[in-house]
Amino acid sequence: MNRSASEGSLCFCALVTGAVLRREMPYVSFPRCSRNSLCLLHGIRGNSRVKAPESLKPTDLAEERLLLELDADRLPQHIAVIMDGNGRWAQRRHLPRVAGHRAGVQSARTVIETCARLGIPALTLYAFSMENWRRPKAEIDFLMRLLREYLRKELPTIHRNNIRMLVIGRSDQLPKEVQADIDRAMEQTADNTGMKLAVALNYGGRAELVDAFNRILDRVRNNGLANARIDEELISQHLYTAGLPDPDLLIRTSGEMRVSNFLLWQIAYAEIYVTETLWPDFTRAQLYEALLDFQKRERRYGGLAEARRRVMA
Repeated sequence: MNRSASEGSLCFCALVTGAVLRREMPYVSFPRCSRNSLCLLHGIRGNSRVKAPESLKPTDLAEERLLLELDADRLPQHIAVIMDGNGRWAQRRHLPRVAGHRAGVQSARTVIETCARLGIPALTLYAFSMENWRRPKAEIDFLMRLLREYLRKELPTIHRNNIRMLVIGRSDQLPKEVQADIDRAMEQTADNTGMKLAVALNYGGRAELVDAFNRILDRVRNNGLANARIDEELISQHLYTAGLPDPDLLIRTSGEMRVSNFLLWQIAYAEIYVTETLWPDFTRAQLYEALLDFQKRERRYGGLAEARRRVMA
């Protein structure tokens, strides 16, 4: 603690240590502290609106090391996740497929909590595709029950942590009781100002584009806009994800090298991270590894790297 000679007031400096990250001691910030006056470790972004649950403590030194390597100023603004491999996870353990889906809920919980704690503005999870209706009826019925169970158990925590929940896809084709639970969740969290959690249910990327174009056509017909022109911004405004930034990181588990009709418009410039890990085995440490891989990449959007531009100038 030092006294400022120019202002005659007290100026505090805070040091974030490993004990803070492990939540063994509280992280305290002061109103008069500037960003430059804090000796912050890279891995923590201030987010006082989100309470760190017990499960976010680093479980070992390896996980803590990964967390400390993260640069809080270079985290993605929107992470999209294709949660794949539940069935294979169960099969390898000689369990029914539904056991894999239930195990995958814990991974979803971990990713949601971790992203919220890190201050990621938006997270989209691919939970149920339009193609998933081809699965056996018993499995579909279980998935719908599991979704309702998840909403009932987790919504209070999501709401308490200031997370706003959204659902993207043709949700009007889901069972009525599921629609009611979804509407209740979105209504309850509508005023939350923290991370936006978008859950893709009965979702298809091509269907999203069809729905967007039909909305635009309806707008043109209803308003007599005979000379209206369609551009990228207009299309983006009519997508399910309107109001969200495009994903800058797409994570796919289970090693499959495809995007599976997911956010086809929005991931045009996303960095894609594929891991062989099956979704139920996807841990917080592996999320940190994906974020570190993202931070090592050079995003040029079709242009030249900064160093090469200076050489050629």
